[in-house]
Amino acid sequence: MEEKNTNVSQTEENPEQNSPEISIESESTTEAAKAGIKTAVPKWLIIIIAAMAAVIIGLSVTLAVILAGGKTVDESSSSQSGTSADNSENSSLPQSTQSDTSTDSSQGAVTEDGIILQYSVDNSWGDDGNLNYGVQFGITNNTNSGISGWELVVEIDGLKGCEGWNGTYSQNGNTVTVTNAEYNGDIQPGSTVVIGCNLNTDKELKINRAELNKTQCVVKAGNVNQNNQNNQNANGNGTSEADVDALLERSKDGEQGDDWLHTDGNKILDKDGKQVWLTGVNWFGYNTGTNTFDGLWNSELKSSVKAIADHGFNLIRVPMSAELINSWAAGEYPKANYNNAYNTELNSMNSLQIFDYFLKLAEENGIKVMPDIHSAETNASGHTVNLWYTDKVSAEDYYKALEWMAERYKDNDTIIAYDLKNEPHGKPYEADKAAIWNDSDSANNWKYVAETAASRILAKNPNVLIMVEGTEIYPTDIKSNKDFSSTNDDDYYFNWWGGNLRGVKDFPVNLGKYQNKLVYSPHDYGPTVYQQPWFEGDYDFDSLMRDCWQDNWFFIYKNNTAPLLIGEWGGFMKEPNLKWMTCMRRLISENHLNHTFWCYNANSGDTGGLVLDDFSTWDEEKYAFVKEVLWQENGKFVGLDHKIALGENGITLKDAKGL
Repeated sequence: MEEKNTNVSQTEENPEQNSPEISIESESTTEAAKAGIKTAVPKWLIIIIAAMAAVIIGLSVTLAVILAGGKTVDESSSSQSGTSADNSENSSLPQSTQSDTSTDSSQGAVTEDGIILQYSVDNSWGDDGNLNYGVQFGITNNTNSGISGWELVVEIDGLKGCEGWNGTYSQNGNTVTVTNAEYNGDIQPGSTVVIGCNLNTDKELKINRAELNKTQCVVKAGNVNQNNQNNQNANGNGTSEADVDALLERSKDGEQGDDWLHTDGNKILDKDGKQVWLTGVNWFGYNTGTNTFDGLWNSELKSSVKAIADHGFNLIRVPMSAELINSWAAGEYPKANYNNAYNTELNSMNSLQIFDYFLKLAEENGIKVMPDIHSAETNASGHTVNLWYTDKVSAEDYYKALEWMAERYKDNDTIIAYDLKNEPHGKPYEADKAAIWNDSDSANNWKYVAETAASRILAKNPNVLIMVEGTEIYPTDIKSNKDFSSTNDDDYYFNWWGGNLRGVKDFPVNLGKYQNKLVYSPHDYGPTVYQQPWFEGDYDFDSLMRDCWQDNWFFIYKNNTAPLLIGEWGGFMKEPNLKWMTCMRRLISENHLNHTFWCYNANSGDTGGLVLDDFSTWDEEKYAFVKEVLWQENGKFVGLDHKIALGENGITLKDAKGL
């Protein structure tokens, strides 16, 4: 110890002289240790220990090289592979690997995950024995270099067909090849580009492998986000808190409280008794996990709202989840996913503020808004759940979400109505897990729940309209099967989810003193969504009326019971769907039925949308078709605001004659 201390002292005074002494001391200590081993251990064991030490030293050197970012001689000609933890949890996916960057030097050095292809199934449906999936893919560049121009190749089991957006698609057997569009060819490090498609397969969806520019991707199932820097204002393009307050300030051109509506028989009237016609469109995203409108990954919110107004839609139905609304109510703001380069004014806003900003834009353009509880939970497939509650979101949570919205926006007549719940449904064999319609207080009685939800909304804001959708089933003999106890399909009438309002004949919704706020809102679709019995053979307008519309919901209008608003209708502009769409348009036109067309979104799997893949270019053929049932007077679109005209091509409600 004293000798070592002396050496330390010498080091402080003269480091150059001390270095050899330290080296000699280390060597002598090692020799002493070896000598001790020799005297106590057999020679054969010493050889084994020495060999093990050599291996350990070699591994240590190799590890040090790897951590330093280099390669050993043995690695230089082999590819680096790794297994995704997410993939190992999904038995339907192979354990994808990432290729050596030497296969494409333009991609840069691959970090831990390389190129990630993450996918989510937004919806699925059956068609002629095949399976259809609406899928979003997120291509994330987790490399050190930007990608300029890309080609994605995806191999899918049993692939029969593919139609997509945000790229150019081609199919060869089980393989889909997608090349970038003009606007999404660049993927900077850490960024994500989202594409989407409708896949038709003959078996359950299974993605075998994927390559981007010949570099193998790691394939993962999960939520697809457009940009992992959304809402972070990473480029310094955001606004200050003071600017956010200014952006959210409502238009001074309007007048609060003069646009509330009410009903009289089968008509909807304004404050002066003028009959109005609600002719709107659906735009989803607040229900899917995007936490704002889908499509803002390619488009600008401000210009999109303006375009909807300029094209003559006076109402936007906004699908939302009760879970998201309750998060807002609790002061929690799930991140909104959008392109922050296109929507710089949103970069300092949380998801609730973005919704408020949308309401401001809608008001400035003369558009009214109708929130729709599309699902209990935030999930792109949440609408497939039968009821308005789940294990995660209770019935009380559902009520509270509507109540909170009604309270928060009670002084904003941009929101003129609430659609209580999208498409309650369920089949006879599902018993109390299926939505029913009778005079009971059962937890799954949609009529009872609708009355309860409406009363809680109207207690906060007695001015809004209440939209009540139907169910899927209703007994053929309500007297003998009033409790829906039969599990035999033959004992029920079936219709589209939310489209069966036969129960109104026997048990009409009762809103008490607010009865003049009630509107019934069925949904109706064509054969490309599902081949219903009434589409068999050579169907026409008269057969659709006889076999479906009249007894399921049109009787409500004909009997002057209440107004109707067709909450969803639409589809692809091709046969066999076009024939049904033409019949539905005729029904709407001849009776001035209120409606919200499905939908604005390009990424609606089984219907398509009014805009193309870039969410900016309109499908002119489809728009021209729908335009015929948009409210117009003397070549001008009619809005629902008394002071603010509907877009550049419209007039105010005050200036309209009315129906």
